[in-house]
Amino acid sequence: MVKARVGLVGLGLDAYWAQFSGLEQRLLGYVKRVEEKVGACGVEVVNLGMIDTPQKSMAAGHALRREDVDLLLIHVTTYALSATVLPMVRRAKAPVILLNLQPEAAIDYAWFNALGDRTAMTGEWLAYCSACPVPEIANVFRRAGIWFAQVTGLLDGEDEWREIEGWVRAAQVVETMAHNRVGLMGHYYSGMLDIVTDLTRVCASFGGHFEVLEVDELSAMRGDVSGAETVDRVREFRDEFEVQHDCEEAELERAAKTSVALDAWVARHELGSLAYYYKGSGVTANEDTMSSIILGTSLLTGRGIPVAGEYEVKNVLAMKMMDALGAGGSFTEFYGVDLADDVLLMGHDGPGHVGIAEGKVKVRPLTVYHGKVGRGLSVEMSVKTGPVTILSIMEDEGRFALQYAEGMVEGGPVLEIGNTNSRFRFGLGARGFIEAWNLRGPAHHCAAGVGHVGTKLEKVAALLGLKAVKVC
Repeated sequence: MVKARVGLVGLGLDAYWAQFSGLEQRLLGYVKRVEEKVGACGVEVVNLGMIDTPQKSMAAGHALRREDVDLLLIHVTTYALSATVLPMVRRAKAPVILLNLQPEAAIDYAWFNALGDRTAMTGEWLAYCSACPVPEIANVFRRAGIWFAQVTGLLDGEDEWREIEGWVRAAQVVETMAHNRVGLMGHYYSGMLDIVTDLTRVCASFGGHFEVLEVDELSAMRGDVSGAETVDRVREFRDEFEVQHDCEEAELERAAKTSVALDAWVARHELGSLAYYYKGSGVTANEDTMSSIILGTSLLTGRGIPVAGEYEVKNVLAMKMMDALGAGGSFTEFYGVDLADDVLLMGHDGPGHVGIAEGKVKVRPLTVYHGKVGRGLSVEMSVKTGPVTILSIMEDEGRFALQYAEGMVEGGPVLEIGNTNSRFRFGLGARGFIEAWNLRGPAHHCAAGVGHVGTKLEKVAALLGLKAVKVC
């Protein structure tokens, strides 16, 4: 995975350093503390130190552009002139987060007022006055048309660092999407007009690249899989999945050959995700490949290479986004409503995200793939019980938008039909949720992930310049 690069600068005023002994080094220590904590988020940090003059601001802007930063954290350590910020930000062209963080919750007034030396007192106060220039900076940013967000509070505050980490994680998601190579194999499921997608608009909005691929290539690679590779992959299936007693060995071997070929094919094309559907038209090798693909695509999805059936481009992007947040992202749609218990049954046929399953994923044989050609092995799983978020990348007023909802997955009876299937409860109730979710017209698929990650999705949308819509 490509690591996001986060720029970091401290903001101050050069006139202070000669006036107040030790102040600059003290404030640089605060910036170093921010660097350490941001680095612990798994990104690369480019720390340019203290920016305290317009000249340094311009030089920092050039440096940040050379370093290709994805996010710029500006730690306002004390009063600073807006002229020490604007040149840097205009040149860097990265989303800006203003960190208005002070070292303690409050100055010890009694100790402070007993110092007696008003110069020392002023120097102490200046180490706490990060809030002072923020209105000035915000004013200039607004007038200059520069987007920014703010985090206000304590240098080591838990809530503040939860917020900062959210922005850093969001930058990592945006960077992941920008480098995502999406494989497209086959064609749309005929008649699903809601999932048809403008690929140019996708690239313009999220970055990435689409590689249009042929089923025939995968089938040819499948024919080259050795017996030893097949045996090893069947063993992996039995380790990873709970293979049911009625699964024929021949079907496991058929799925194993496809899985091995898939891994090699994905590596050959450097894919970060895949959307596929192939109806089949009498070419036996291709039908054999596509009817035995589910176990292999489920393993890929669990390894951070999400796979969506039915050629669902928007949804495989949603799955990739959720996976980049560490939430998983499993291919999902409405399967039914339990009005008696006020929950939705949600799942899908085809791949499931094995990393977010409740227990081991079951493998079951199906004599028919409903609505599709062929027969073979399928996966049956429920998402882990507990907090859950679903995400749809939808088209809203001519632009993409992120629509999400947070709820709970509960235990209880589900449809044991060889598909993914879970019981989702939302605060609006089943009826209210369905109507609210459908109101803006998302496609009928979504990505389900564990945990409540809505605030992080809001930040991803902000960094992408897209609208985020919270349903509940």
